[in-house]
Amino acid sequence: MNEKLIILVVLLVLPGIFYQNNAAVVKLTNAVCESHNKSWVSIDLCRLKVVQRNKVALNIFITLLHPANDISVKIQVVKKANGYKPWLINYTFDGCQFMRKVNHPLVGWAWKMIKDFSTINHTCPYSGVNSLKDFWIGPESFPHSIPTGDYGVLLTWIFDKKPQFLTNVYFSFTEDLL
Repeated sequence: MNEKLIILVVLLVLPGIFYQNNAAVVKLTNAVCESHNKSWVSIDLCRLKVVQRNKVALNIFITLLHPANDISVKIQVVKKANGYKPWLINYTFDGCQFMRKVNHPLVGWAWKMIKDFSTINHTCPYSGVNSLKDFWIGPESFPHSIPTGDYGVLLTWIFDKKPQFLTNVYFSFTEDLL
């Protein structure tokens, strides 16, 4: 009798340990990078790479041809609804000050997601090749408080108070409750 109970418990518990049903799926769908000033910023690579069915990696390689000391970043999050419409976040922050002291909750959360994949891990000035390599978003690192849909994160990089380049990353968020 004990042997049958142990076998039953093993058959019921082991699949639950090894099979993790992630109810939320975050999938990168598009990446667009554009340089406004090619004499300062050269975009070498801006591409998505499919790794698995629901895992898409982002690779961005950017070369700064001159040192950048005054960097601001404008973040805008848009949601697709008959075209991409502004949604909830439109914020500009000082990138150099942030790297000296991680002091903004939203930007700090995003930084925790990308810091292991990025070469931007020091304070200003920035120059040379800067990259984001094999970045992907796991469902455990993404907040489940947003509605299912297609979103875009639009980043405008501003050096010396002039927009130099933009990186737009689009993704879909699906929360399957069944």
